[in-house]
Amino acid sequence: MSDVGNPTNEGHTPVADQSIRVAVVDDHEMFRAGVIATLQPYLSIVGQAPDVEGSIAMIADTQPDVVLLDVHVPGGEGGGGAEILTKSLPLSPRSAFLALSVSDSPQDVGAVIRAGARGYVTKTITANDLVSSIRQVHEGYAVFSPKLAGFVLSAFQGAPMGGAPVHDDELDRLSAREQEVMRLIARGYTYKEVASELFISIKTVETHMSSVLRKLQLSNRTELTRWAADRRIV
Repeated sequence: MSDVGNPTNEGHTPVADQSIRVAVVDDHEMFRAGVIATLQPYLSIVGQAPDVEGSIAMIADTQPDVVLLDVHVPGGEGGGGAEILTKSLPLSPRSAFLALSVSDSPQDVGAVIRAGARGYVTKTITANDLVSSIRQVHEGYAVFSPKLAGFVLSAFQGAPMGGAPVHDDELDRLSAREQEVMRLIARGYTYKEVASELFISIKTVETHMSSVLRKLQLSNRTELTRWAADRRIV
């Protein structure tokens, strides 16, 4: 897991600045509570939400300076964090969005950057660095985990993430959730790990996987991995 929720004395101890108003969006209740507990001594927490619809309403109501946003959030039209961004920015134009996700996939990074996020960090970030990242985003800087730099550059340049074609007829057959399941399975995740990652049941993963194989006319996950690798989307 990450160091979020367990502040350390490594580097420097953050200085409290309650003038920065932060909203936290994450559908994992325990993680969300841990993040809030970590940030409260240093920043002002003005709202929280676990899903797309609730997040959009909360952001419109609280007008936070910074929204700490998970990428995979249920509800809405299935667009997750990117959908929240797209629909919330017109309602709270002064809010800056910082993605905080367990995912480091090019597709996830590209989706939220193109939607308007000012930064993207993974959940392995330390508590002190998270506070620092929020402050930097609030001040107008772009903040990204070092290993994501190449993905971010591609997103800003408008290049397809991971080298995939802009339009892929086969890929377009899959729903957004099926694409999420497909990419995780192709990267070697087990059904149980996919279920945990996306906060869905193993049975739902199996259903999506069957649909993916049927739509792509593939027989098994080995063929799926090869299919995805050929398109450089994993």
